[in-house]
Amino acid sequence: MSFIVILIGLLAQVFFSARILIQWFLSEKKHEVISPTLFWVFSLMGSYLMFYYGWLRNDFSIIVGQFISFYIYIGNLSLKGVWKKVPLLFRVLIILTPPIILTIYSHNDGESFVDVFLRNKDIPLWLVVFGTIGQITFTFRFVYQWIYSVRKKVSSLPPTFWWISLTGSAVIIAYAIMRQDPILILGQSFGCVSYIRNLMIGYNSSKKGNA
Repeated sequence: MSFIVILIGLLAQVFFSARILIQWFLSEKKHEVISPTLFWVFSLMGSYLMFYYGWLRNDFSIIVGQFISFYIYIGNLSLKGVWKKVPLLFRVLIILTPPIILTIYSHNDGESFVDVFLRNKDIPLWLVVFGTIGQITFTFRFVYQWIYSVRKKVSSLPPTFWWISLTGSAVIIAYAIMRQDPILILGQSFGCVSYIRNLMIGYNSSKKGNA
């Protein structure tokens, strides 16, 4: 990997790690699992960079995962009333960037696009499928979280969100080890600690509430 690719990936993981630290710290402080605005702001920024990292790495599974969760982050910022405060032009640019880039490159050379992502000699198809399953599972946590939050009409992070996070993260770590991708290994390993701790905080909070 070139230095610029590593830098983009590291910066994305910095944002993802920062969101975890902030959410974890504030949850510990309140003794209950919370969904702070900065969690979603940093999620969006990290996802934006991770999308480019996946593209530069020719990694289809990363792109699929980021593409879906990207818009859920925006949805949560909308629930919190923050998204509408962002200048309109900037909002449009953020929303359209991922599909425009993906469309341009795939349209210009569709066969090459398939060869790079699905017939890549450096990544066997079974490994692409395995990694994609991990990313889809990991991303599904935000689909679940979004449905849950819409029903509750407030952005929240329920216990099932953390269980799905742990499952998806385990698959991605295994994929990253096989791909020898230190960026993914670092980010996911750090996240696992937070997922387990949030489950513990949520459990303790629930016990106190039922006491």
